[in-house]
Amino acid sequence: MDEMILDRISKEVKGGNKVAFATITEVKGSSPGKVGATLAYFNDKSILGTVGGGILEHEVITECKKALDSGFDRVFKHALDENSKDTPMQCGGRVCGFIKVFKPRPRLLIVGGGHVGYNIYKIANTLDFYKIIVDDRVEFANKERFESADEVYSGNIDNILNDINIDENTYVIIATRGYEKDLEALREIIKKNPSYIGMIGSKKKWNTLKGELLKEGVEKELLDKVYAPVGLNISSNDVSEIAFGIMAELLLVKNKGELSHRKHTK
Repeated sequence: MDEMILDRISKEVKGGNKVAFATITEVKGSSPGKVGATLAYFNDKSILGTVGGGILEHEVITECKKALDSGFDRVFKHALDENSKDTPMQCGGRVCGFIKVFKPRPRLLIVGGGHVGYNIYKIANTLDFYKIIVDDRVEFANKERFESADEVYSGNIDNILNDINIDENTYVIIATRGYEKDLEALREIIKKNPSYIGMIGSKKKWNTLKGELLKEGVEKELLDKVYAPVGLNISSNDVSEIAFGIMAELLLVKNKGELSHRKHTK
């Protein structure tokens, strides 16, 4: 059973899904679940394994759902007696456990393989991102230029983006060679559900592009979620430093961070 669970977890994570994996780590007194009992809860609500069945298992599954929703690991403790609110049982014991959330690597989609895109890619190489590069020019989107990228595509941008899986685990940076290609890329991406869309360019360019998409019927609420102009204001015109500012903003959003100096935190 353990091998089946681990194999399924591996397949789910490779397929881009999160999995909650619960393990009983401590038992005191009588309990239907023993130390080492495991249960995996998947996005499709299916389950593999057991932590003892009954009310205890129901509560552990509830904890797994919360872990999947938050994306964070969590611990659980349950008293198995008649006075317990969550697990009223006659066993009289107590169990503790840990839920590990297995998550796929976050996906970084860089649309534009020019100077900015390339410098963002170099920074991303030091981080745990699944990297996808897209450009309409083969000389700027190839495995020789982006050697460690997981996927590289050149050609018609909207067709390529239409075929790429873009979901809440995807973070997008648009830095193409010009206005028309930026518009083409955003028009396709805005229909999907990435956790972050950043687009390089001036405020004037963004207002023009935003106005054009509004005329096409794109919802204002969707466009307001776009980070444009992209990046933190680090007062630099150096391409490599601009790339750092962009990645810093992306990580701030990804990690739900706070823009502040750590020396000012208590």
